Amino acid sequence: MTSLPKLTLVLGGAASGKSAYAEGLVAGSGLQKVYIATAQVFDDEMVAKVARHRDMRGTGWTTVEEPLDVGAILSQRGPGSAVLVDCATLWLTNVMLADHEVPAASAAFVQALADCAAPVVVVSNEVGQGIVPDNALARRFRNAQGALNQAIASQADRVVVVMAGLPLVLK
Repeated sequence: MTSLPKLTLVLGGAASGKSAYAEGLVAGSGLQKVYIATAQVFDDEMVAKVARHRDMRGTGWTTVEEPLDVGAILSQRGPGSAVLVDCATLWLTNVMLADHEVPAASAAFVQALADCAAPVVVVSNEVGQGIVPDNALARRFRNAQGALNQAIASQADRVVVVMAGLPLVLK
């Protein structure tokens, strides 16, 4: 068993291995494993991706599908569990597509992470290393994701970036 800090942020690019790494952290804690899935499934590709993630996790997880109100789920968790939020990037996408106020929603999300009685591991995409997007919505999303990642990282006890399946501890 490995002790988890109160808040861990696991960053990486698409298909970098960040979810598998984060799952390993939660599974290794010996606590009740809770998976908050923020993805919304709209097509066959996402059906397959969700099935792959579920298979990779294996058994013994309590899965809660919540695309927007992650804070409500976090507020219900006690110290006997470890929570994996996968992922903040899809959560932010859902917030933007629902036309919610992004700064307020992000602040509430970060506060919910701080208030959670259980240790939390958050998976998020690092989106700032590519080219500048060619449209306003994509640029707005990139900037909002960067701000959200920075807010979570500033509060996190541990921050890890995963590239090619290899973790690098930043904090």
